[in-house]
Amino acid sequence: MADRRTSSPNDLRAFWMPFTANRQFKKAPRMLVAASGMYYTSADGRQVLDGTAGLWCCNAGHCRPRITRAIQEQAATLDYAPAFQMGHPLAFELANRLIDIAPDNMSHVFFTNSGSESVETALKIAIAYHRMRGEGSRTRLIGRERGYHGVNFGGISVGGIVANRRVFGHLLPGVDHLPHTHLPELNAFTRGQPEHGAHLADELERIVALHGADTIAAVIVEPMAGSTGVLLPPKGYLQRLREICTRHGILLIFDEVITGFGRLGAPFASQFYGVEPDLITCAKGLTSGVIPMGAVMTTDAVHDAFMTGPEHMIELFHGYTYSGNPIAAAAGIATLETYAEEGLLTRAAELAPYWEDALHALKGLPHVIDIRNQGLIGAIELEPIKGAPTKRAFTAFIDAYEKGLMIRTTGDIIALSPPLIIDKAQIDELFGILGDVLRGLE
Repeated sequence: MADRRTSSPNDLRAFWMPFTANRQFKKAPRMLVAASGMYYTSADGRQVLDGTAGLWCCNAGHCRPRITRAIQEQAATLDYAPAFQMGHPLAFELANRLIDIAPDNMSHVFFTNSGSESVETALKIAIAYHRMRGEGSRTRLIGRERGYHGVNFGGISVGGIVANRRVFGHLLPGVDHLPHTHLPELNAFTRGQPEHGAHLADELERIVALHGADTIAAVIVEPMAGSTGVLLPPKGYLQRLREICTRHGILLIFDEVITGFGRLGAPFASQFYGVEPDLITCAKGLTSGVIPMGAVMTTDAVHDAFMTGPEHMIELFHGYTYSGNPIAAAAGIATLETYAEEGLLTRAAELAPYWEDALHALKGLPHVIDIRNQGLIGAIELEPIKGAPTKRAFTAFIDAYEKGLMIRTTGDIIALSPPLIIDKAQIDELFGILGDVLRGLE
């Protein structure tokens, strides 16, 4: 009997694939059957360099022994334990270890199962926090154009990617959006944070003036927007947002589902940029993508606002069946230990200059209209084909895969975010393949 883990299925109809051109895929499937370190193995036996850390998540690389052993041992010891009115040691240990590497003002952790759930949790906590303090009129949420905050109703409401929103009818009421920070006419081919655009944070003052600060619960932004095509915060922008939120009593939420766990060269982007939010959402790199798990970290002030009333009463009526799941918690602890042993939470800072030079060497290749980078993240923006948006980048995606490289595309932007274990030779390999792909584009 064929091994179902490594053989291609003979019927692809049942699986409705997420964020996928299903009809195109099922005519020419791209099947991955194994992975190790920096590489996937395809069903036809080829090695494919992972230029995207899976989906921005496999920060420690693939099939790392410590993580694998932790999952195996935990599954054989305690497979599941409820988190409602019960506990198990690993969830508390993981929470403590998260706080140890988090920004100094973070002190509590609420576990979820994904980035989308982390966003929903943070938005609910923000609204409930104001109500607990007697400011129940603060219900309005502020997101940002081109923002990505997962796919649940709260996340797509505060998110600003049109295709993720347009077919789902009425979303959450009372949501406004700040303008995005992408100013290609001023900041094209910037290395690191762009010089221009900090003034865009002042749009929050306009929204405050329009609605009144006493109606606004929270502002949620990605400190560096990833899924929309790597949009970097202009110098001073995040600091300005923090100042305005503080002045008006508005909670600031950083969505660090992508930027958390070493992607920019610090454990969290808030540390890298030197700005402390009130809540941080994370997921992906928390378990290096091995098992679904997310978290929301909060300050003492946010957490303690709920710790009132009789001690036998539930303080927050929110949670998930799998919050702090034992196997996921074991994977998370082993992942953090792997990061620590190999210095992965700061390794991006060491490799960033080499990565930056290799990325910007693609300037001048056919149809490349912008390149931008921070840490071990990069984006190459391509000129769209007239009348066929996204087609040029998708063609690059297919060609790269056939040449042995996995990239991520969003619109006509190629996004790169390799596992943090990548070395200089693999960076050369990645950009060598990608250069060949770009030279062949029509």
